[in-house]
Amino acid sequence: MQLTILGYNSAIPTMHSNPTAQYLNIRESGILIDCGEGTQVQLRKAKIKFNSINQIFISHLHGDHVFGLPGFLSTLALLGRTTSLTIYGPKGIKEFIENQLKVTQSRREYELIFIELHSTQSELIFENKKFEVYTIPLNHRTYTNGYLFKEKPLQRNLNIEAIKHYSEIQTCDYQNIKDGKDFILSDGFIVKNESLTFDPPKPKSYAFCSDTMYNESILPIIKEVDLLYHEATFLEELKKLAFKTGHSTALEAGSIASQANVKKLIIGHFSNRYLDYNVLLEEAKQQFKNTELPITLQTIDI
Repeated sequence: MQLTILGYNSAIPTMHSNPTAQYLNIRESGILIDCGEGTQVQLRKAKIKFNSINQIFISHLHGDHVFGLPGFLSTLALLGRTTSLTIYGPKGIKEFIENQLKVTQSRREYELIFIELHSTQSELIFENKKFEVYTIPLNHRTYTNGYLFKEKPLQRNLNIEAIKHYSEIQTCDYQNIKDGKDFILSDGFIVKNESLTFDPPKPKSYAFCSDTMYNESILPIIKEVDLLYHEATFLEELKKLAFKTGHSTALEAGSIASQANVKKLIIGHFSNRYLDYNVLLEEAKQQFKNTELPITLQTIDI
């Protein structure tokens, strides 16, 4: 699982950073998370193939999280895409996109599938053999979800040296052993799977918490994730402003990470009033030491 930071600042783009957008690669499945202005340019810079993206997850319908989406979808049409693309987002995302494409007379040969969300409870919204995705209900000025991405366990790894001790085990039996099944010899003796295999790598998890006020209700959902991205728009001295605008302080982001016992925290969505993001980093570290600042186009191995 790899995460590429495409943009991380708040509403207004700067010379050095773009609004929120991330690319997540889970076992060669490409996922776009939010799509702020300039996202497709960032994808180009990161050398990410546009057509590798088959799912887009939008947290909410504020412009700095969706204004890059119509242009990206139009570019896919120009690139000759024919495979379907699924967009998950709040109710209204379908109307927003279809109106933009209609007014601009954009044509496409691929199908757009919209999954509009409205529940205020965490729910499983996608699942395949590789991973599953859950919503993380957030508390912002408008209906907003974060997303939890969880890998499914890999198959167990064969211990070939151990298998060689049992002549009855044939190559055709390997798949069952990888699936965790014991092997029964012709005399009825059961060879435990643990003696024939090694544990696979532990499944990874990533939680994306976009714009939100301090919200302890998300703690059970994001508990012990390998990586948490959490907005940290303001310093604690502007806590009242954070509350008024539906955002979090860096101290609050660190507190959420600490209480959830996550392995690493990345903060973002910084107010443009801060020229040095290290002040936000140091405040978050007061609550959670393993906190990092985002780096544009950085790819993180989760």
